[in-house]
Amino acid sequence: MQQDILINWSPQETRVAIVEHGAVQELHVERTLERGLVGNVYLGKVSRVLPGMQSAFIDIGLERAAFLHVADVWQRQEGGEPPAFARKGEPLVPIEKQVFEGQALMVQVIKDPIGTKGARLSTQISIAGRLLVFLPQDDHVGVSQKIPAAERDALRARLQALVGDKASGGGGGFILRTNGEDATDAELAEDIAYLRKTWARIKEAALRQPSMSLLHQDLDLLQRVLRDLVGDYTQTIRIDSMEQFQRLRAFGQEFMPAAVGKLQHYKGERPIFDLYSIDEEVAKALGRRVDLKSGGYLIVDQTEALTTVDVNTGGYVGARNFDDTIFKTNLEAAQAIARQLRLRNLGGIIIVDFIDMAREDHQQAVLAEFRKQLARDRVKTMAGGFSHLGLVEMTRKRTRESLAHMLCEPCEACQGKGSVKTARSVCYDILREILREARQFNPREFRVVASPRVVELFLDEESQHLAGLSDFIKKPISLQSESAMGQEQYDIVLL
Repeated sequence: MQQDILINWSPQETRVAIVEHGAVQELHVERTLERGLVGNVYLGKVSRVLPGMQSAFIDIGLERAAFLHVADVWQRQEGGEPPAFARKGEPLVPIEKQVFEGQALMVQVIKDPIGTKGARLSTQISIAGRLLVFLPQDDHVGVSQKIPAAERDALRARLQALVGDKASGGGGGFILRTNGEDATDAELAEDIAYLRKTWARIKEAALRQPSMSLLHQDLDLLQRVLRDLVGDYTQTIRIDSMEQFQRLRAFGQEFMPAAVGKLQHYKGERPIFDLYSIDEEVAKALGRRVDLKSGGYLIVDQTEALTTVDVNTGGYVGARNFDDTIFKTNLEAAQAIARQLRLRNLGGIIIVDFIDMAREDHQQAVLAEFRKQLARDRVKTMAGGFSHLGLVEMTRKRTRESLAHMLCEPCEACQGKGSVKTARSVCYDILREILREARQFNPREFRVVASPRVVELFLDEESQHLAGLSDFIKKPISLQSESAMGQEQYDIVLL
């Protein structure tokens, strides 16, 4: 598998596309104004301690003071064990005995500011790498709980040997991330060196920077390209900004020297994403229907609970018999679905409804092809077999917002339902509402303010029903068309 990485940079947005065999497989987007603070490390200043709430407010240079609870204050325990905080609901060490007003304190953001609430902080610093998480204040070496229990002891022993003791390696604790399960010793050692170098830089900045300074910012998307996305199979990394190319090359020379040789500055006249029609692919990835080359198609529906994918033959009639037509459509769909999951970054529970196949060998071949394509995904996936209803159930780990959630918002007209009431249904809602109001109030006249389509229907096909209601309640009913209103919107004004 050979891949190219294309980076389109602008002051407001960075877009990264991963292309394999001429087709875009993944798209990553980061917008400057929407970038969060989680992971950032600050040298804060304690502005107020609240013993009654066992909390403190910390000024880190933001508009609102940030919030530190005693449960998020790091406390070293004997034997390098994680901190213990509560006994019978009370903190082990009260916050007023740990921090004081005016104190300079190194803190990390663990939750972004929301509404009127400030950011939430922790003094337990953790630095995420590509394969590991570094805990500089601990000596503990651990493994992600998501890795199968049978493999954890061996992985922990490998990691312990690489980390070494304080004298040889610099100390600190490490946790192996899920995506580091299959990493080589060389890859782990490279990540350990990168994380320790980052921590050394943070400590140095804390000594020379004043309070309320940003000491460390979690990597932006450009830098995460080198940390998370580049592999041995990456051929080139092309970026269309000379300034960002130089910045990325400097970062790579310091932390990821193996990736620097793959960096290229794109100087072409055409926009870089036009090379592989990436913008067109993104537009398709935001739609429900995905056309297959054979003439078949997929219908992808994303809901809050799960995502469903329906496979249809469409215009594909095949050349031999009905079973072969279905089999070939499902094989092509298996490849397309795996790509769409990556491109749309769909996570959670996913239900795939392949076209029903009568032959067992066809089912197994389609399932094998589907699992083969899923194995190329850098995000962890699990796929079961065909259920009694002919469905394939699978899960894909959520790593970030899906492409649709990032680029789109619910429709103002339908509020995300995907459909609106017909004009006739709205007319009948209005008639019922007028009758309800007439039983409670005694106005001189009822005025209906609604969308042009609803008003037009009242003037035409529903005029008899409107006149009949007016006679029944013995009040005139007038109509007012409002083009700014959606089809389901209306007002009934009592005059």
